[in-house]
Amino acid sequence: MTTERQERLLARVEDAFGVISVYEVDDYRFLEFGDAIEQSCVFTADPSWLEYDYTRAMLVGALCHAQPESALFLGLGAGTLTQACMKFLPLDDIEAIELRPDVPRLAMEYLGLDDDPRLYVRIGDALELLPTAEKADLLFVDLYTDHGPGVGHLAWNFLESCQQQLNPGGWLVINQWATDDGKPLGAALLRGLYHRHYWELPVKEGNVILLVPADLEQTLDLDGLKARAEALAPRLGYSLEGLIREIRPAT
Repeated sequence: MTTERQERLLARVEDAFGVISVYEVDDYRFLEFGDAIEQSCVFTADPSWLEYDYTRAMLVGALCHAQPESALFLGLGAGTLTQACMKFLPLDDIEAIELRPDVPRLAMEYLGLDDDPRLYVRIGDALELLPTAEKADLLFVDLYTDHGPGVGHLAWNFLESCQQQLNPGGWLVINQWATDDGKPLGAALLRGLYHRHYWELPVKEGNVILLVPADLEQTLDLDGLKARAEALAPRLGYSLEGLIREIRPAT
């Protein structure tokens, strides 16, 4: 006989964009937008634990950089990826731009996001605030609403600006939806914009993580990436090796 999972509502707020809820089920807490559209999942005992492959794949993207000192997150959510990057990477400066003011508050209050002195959260539209952000070694784009990817995921000027916001040697990591044939949403636009010079990491949640270097001269050091992932595995509590094997050139 299976016991029903008990779902407990911890918080619910309404803002100009709709409803944001935080639920608890057993050892996990979930951030939801709108009508049960899950945005983030947090393992309560360790908020830096990445439960889903797409977040782990974004961490793989971060490890493309040998020694990142600064990171910019466009879209904070529950902050699990931000938390993992703060814990496992040698970062000094971390900036996050989040559209909805209640999200960082809920993340800190219920979802274990550290009020770390290195982390600076700004509220507003990433498309508007990007030009005023600091240049970064790592830039993460994860702009999802309860209706799917935000407009930035397919906006040429914005995606171009993201790449230009990188320091030399930097990496842009985009959590992109996949189409039915497994290609990233907007594949033709991405190929044109980044001159086919990027890598893709498809994950089982139906997303493709895009790994875009700062410029055309910069390439993916797969051996270095594997070595960094292997060294980190004992601290992470899981291996990234299987994901790294899935990395492919731009489709």
